[in-house]
Amino acid sequence: MEVGLIIDCFAGGGGASVGIEMALGRQVDVAVNHDPEAIRMHKVNHPDTIHLTEDIFKADLKGIVKGRKVKLMWASPDCTSHSKAKGSQPRKSGLRILPWAVFKHAREILPEVIIMENVEEIQQWGPLDEKGYPIPERKGEDYKRFITAMCSLGYRFDCRELIAADYGAPTTRKRWYAIFRRDGKDIVWPEQTHFKDSEPKWKQCGEFIDWSDLGKSIFSRKKPLAEATQKRIANGIRKYILENPEPYIVKNEEAVAFLIQYHGEMKAGDSRGQRLMEPIKTIDTSNRYGLVTAFITKFYKSGTGQGCDEPLHTITTSPGHFGLISAFLIKYYGSGGSCQTVDCPLNTITTKDRFGLVNVVLDIKGEKYILKDIFLRMLKPEELKLMQGFPKDYIINRDIKGRAYPIKEQVARIGNSVVPIMAQKLVEANCPYLKTGERMPNIIIDESEQQLKFA
Repeated sequence: MEVGLIIDCFAGGGGASVGIEMALGRQVDVAVNHDPEAIRMHKVNHPDTIHLTEDIFKADLKGIVKGRKVKLMWASPDCTSHSKAKGSQPRKSGLRILPWAVFKHAREILPEVIIMENVEEIQQWGPLDEKGYPIPERKGEDYKRFITAMCSLGYRFDCRELIAADYGAPTTRKRWYAIFRRDGKDIVWPEQTHFKDSEPKWKQCGEFIDWSDLGKSIFSRKKPLAEATQKRIANGIRKYILENPEPYIVKNEEAVAFLIQYHGEMKAGDSRGQRLMEPIKTIDTSNRYGLVTAFITKFYKSGTGQGCDEPLHTITTSPGHFGLISAFLIKYYGSGGSCQTVDCPLNTITTKDRFGLVNVVLDIKGEKYILKDIFLRMLKPEELKLMQGFPKDYIINRDIKGRAYPIKEQVARIGNSVVPIMAQKLVEANCPYLKTGERMPNIIIDESEQQLKFA
């Protein structure tokens, strides 16, 4: 029986490709992407794949296929000019037409199954005005035209909006998935495996944090944190710790933690972020997530605060415990802002009210705690990789020649990727007959022991 070919268009760093490999135990045969940096990451993880680094419209898939059957083609056209994340910005017509490249290649090589992925807003794809803005009354015209064109090639079509967390990925990324088939078999949608409010529950993104690295204290930085960042931290402490009956407790049980987000402008009372017992929200091409860890210790005093008519004091524990800081000051000088603890002299006082006092006593499961320090760092690419649903052994820090892959590019590839678990589930449901074995993990180098091992 002919095995047939598998092609990944818009392959990026390899999210769909590794998902297909997880489902079928075989690497994709052909991967196309215009970005050499994306191909670098793809090639180190899929060395046996034919890689085409070129515009998808110009790629000669027909010449590569040479009349052989294409059993499966995955296509995830660039979504940025369809996404609501663009807000009020004008769209780029060159990116919005990318689905037509799928039609072009489908017409030439007639894959038996085509699976597409994009933002749900693609269903509103329609013409733009002369300034690059969607024409409201013509929403969905181009989308319907594209679906009709695909069906004219003999494909049956169905689509759904699916949330990755429902299928075991630790991210709530929601996407439009479409399946086209012309092999006479039924279109199959995978069964949901995880649930928000029942067992088995959505995976916690806190399980994928490297808790050996908590970052730096917000109080002792040479360059003070930006005012907006300080506000996000303060608002996050209020929402995810003070007002939360079940804050996320770090494994060492001496700290609580949450994530803050740097998306968009800071608004009054903004507490953009999330708890770590939930899947991470959508990861994009920039690192937007900061890990805030608040160290706590038991509160041994009977008081829960102090009045403003007495000196600000520092609470300490009985002998054998750490010295504690029960309060800190947030300073607002113009656009900068910074923090200071209250066990040191107050910085310069101006004629305007520039200082905010944060004095925190926590009640966690009936025990009283106070904060003794607050740490902040950005999430690491390896953490984002796991939260996006990539296998632990997936290589993102170097290319096939051993050259380092920049952190910025690592994050961009992860944020731009298909959630691998979603590709796995969709391919398992629709193409189980293509399975040839199990995925072999990459061999990685343990630099501390200078030896090869399986991840």
